[in-house]
Amino acid sequence: MRIERFDWDGSDPGALSKSVRALQPSLGEARQPVAGIIEEVRKGADDAIAAIEDRLGDRRIDPDQVRVPDEAIRAAASRLEPELVAALETAASNIREVAEAQLTGDRSLELPQGQSVELREVPVASAGIYAPGGAAAYPSTVLMGCIPANAAGVGRIALATPPGPGPQPVSDVILAAAAIGGATEVHAIGGAQAIAALALGTERIKPVDVIAGPGNPWVQEAKRAVYGTVGIDSLAGPSELMVIAGHDTEPEWAALDLCAQAEHGDGALLVAAVEEHVLEAVAEATERLAAERPGVSAAAPLALVHVPDSTDAVDLCNAFAPEHLEIFEEDASLLAERITTAGCVFAGRWGATAFGDYAAGSNHVLPTGGSGRFTGPLGPGAFRRRISTVEFDGPAAAALAPTVDRIARAEGFPVHGESAMIRRQ
Repeated sequence: MRIERFDWDGSDPGALSKSVRALQPSLGEARQPVAGIIEEVRKGADDAIAAIEDRLGDRRIDPDQVRVPDEAIRAAASRLEPELVAALETAASNIREVAEAQLTGDRSLELPQGQSVELREVPVASAGIYAPGGAAAYPSTVLMGCIPANAAGVGRIALATPPGPGPQPVSDVILAAAAIGGATEVHAIGGAQAIAALALGTERIKPVDVIAGPGNPWVQEAKRAVYGTVGIDSLAGPSELMVIAGHDTEPEWAALDLCAQAEHGDGALLVAAVEEHVLEAVAEATERLAAERPGVSAAAPLALVHVPDSTDAVDLCNAFAPEHLEIFEEDASLLAERITTAGCVFAGRWGATAFGDYAAGSNHVLPTGGSGRFTGPLGPGAFRRRISTVEFDGPAAAALAPTVDRIARAEGFPVHGESAMIRRQ
């Protein structure tokens, strides 16, 4: 064990924290080797996994033996000592009870051995909001980023947005939105350099705890690179819209919705319909209206998919995980209930995505690139974190210590067991 001592006068706890963190191995040392492994798996799949395990692991494996047979899983407990199985089941029961309490909103509970677990949420101390800009200004994104952070209780909200071409670096509409949204400071800086400054800090910009907001590929790659130094909301890239078009779809309405999203650039546009004539009508209207509107990206890809029925369209949506989904069907509300991966669903012919982009109340910072499979819209939760407080008395510690001891020794950590068992004395 390497022991380091620090004499601290109580000032600048952040500086001391950095010094203590510096004692830990740097995660950056693993970045390149891990990137190489990921690329190997991308190219070689199962054979690559076997080769890497052979090179780095403790034993050779056959690709056909990577998945453990279901029967072996079911029978595993019968091959263990009953005391260890009982300990695992006790631990599982406690973990499950605390996990389920979080779903019901319970914040404090007492477990069978006598210990209590209190669950609470606290806001992060500071947040960085990125709003794209430069030649254009996006006050809507300022509001979409700052307001959830403000609602979460974040004390310091630093907005970063690229300087524009006008007489002042940041336009009045952006500054007004920042004031309305609750930003506490605004920095005229954009791109990957803005993300780096918010994450690492500079002479004039204090670092933040979480960075949120959309941006171009440079911004998103920068967010990916600094994750771990700070938290991030998601990787929100080019805009996406999927439309499930029914037989009574207004082709020009759907076409304008598609063109509106193509104003953002070369995102993904997808239309799924049962009737082929609906697809053709939407395609014709989209081509015509896009040609008349110079702001619509000519390179935005539009995919037209003829589906057997609306159920198949829902399955396609859940696989594609679009940023936005519009459902132009009579039973739109019922279909919407079956959507599990879209960032935001607009149910019914009246709900254009543009409403959500600006003023419907839903957030327009949404998962793209299929990331709706594991994340959702930006909200206060991105700026809050959970803390568990566990309290034991003597009898509770004595009751649970044997369980800890058995599991710890099974893992090869006997000192963990000693740490618990000494409290029985």
